[in-house]
Amino acid sequence: MAHTRRIGAADAGWTLIELLVVISLIMILSAIALASYRNSVTHAKEATLKSDLFLMRDAIDQYYADKGKYPDSLDTLVSENYLRAVPKDPFTNDTNWQTVEADPQPGSVSASAGIYDVKSGSTMTALDGSRYADWH
Repeated sequence: MAHTRRIGAADAGWTLIELLVVISLIMILSAIALASYRNSVTHAKEATLKSDLFLMRDAIDQYYADKGKYPDSLDTLVSENYLRAVPKDPFTNDTNWQTVEADPQPGSVSASAGIYDVKSGSTMTALDGSRYADWH
């Protein structure tokens, strides 16, 4: 007599509970991965913003040291080869930075004293809680 094995309902596949547990674990892991990805993208944008602000402020300082006055605009820094191009703000994706006007020089007849600082135009808040527009 040949011995045959009967396939019961328990051996047929996964139960609904097992499938729900697996799907739940996949959803939890993907949510964690997505949050981590978003934070890493924000960290990269913040690093780019810090670098761009440093480079533009350094170019403004070099311009002032060479010419004895502040540039009229960021485009002046490009036209006089202090910058290759005005970088895009990584959060606004625009080259329109907020500029801070310098105080007029005593005895100067110029209507504009130029710009001595540049800031992000973003109204967003950084991961550390500060505003990007307030970064120095």
